[in-house]
Amino acid sequence: MAGNFYRVQCEDCDNEQVVFGKASTTVNCAVCGTTLATPTGGDAEIHGEVVETVERRSTEA
Repeated sequence: MAGNFYRVQCEDCDNEQVVFGKASTTVNCAVCGTTLATPTGGDAEIHGEVVETVERRSTEA
């Protein structure tokens, strides 16, 4: 499975949390509960600032 992990900063409380780029469920901030990512059937829609790519995965074996 190809996909990336991103460190996303919450817009409300500035908490940083790691989110999978193809999240299949809604991801909420662990501190304040604000939505950080919503599923779209492919790449998740990220709500907040992507601070860095934590782990980049490719489709190569």
